[in-house]
Amino acid sequence: MPATPRRAPRFGGSAAHQRLLMANLAASLFAAEGIVTTEAKAKALRPIAEKLITKAKKAQSESPMRIHRIRQIQGYLGDKEMTTKLVNEVAPRYLQRNGGYTRILKLGTRQGDAAPMARIELV
Repeated sequence: MPATPRRAPRFGGSAAHQRLLMANLAASLFAAEGIVTTEAKAKALRPIAEKLITKAKKAQSESPMRIHRIRQIQGYLGDKEMTTKLVNEVAPRYLQRNGGYTRILKLGTRQGDAAPMARIELV
């Protein structure tokens, strides 16, 4: 018998809101190659961004799966320009690297609510 699914921590709202939030953060990360956000969001974004970069790296080869992988990235990000940038500009830089495409730098606390802030950037 499978285990009961557990609800993971969310950043306010529903699972759909969480997915869209992470997609927007990932698109912003690929656009600017570094963003400042809260530590919790940066830590949640890291595995998503790394998986998207890995998928874009696999789309570099001229295999029958190339179009499928590009469409998967497009389906998650929902932004054609960022998908193109990720596949054509970002992923080729990491062809010789096996993971560890992002870095999180802690910046201290935000003045308004003392939330711990961090900068996540592409290595």
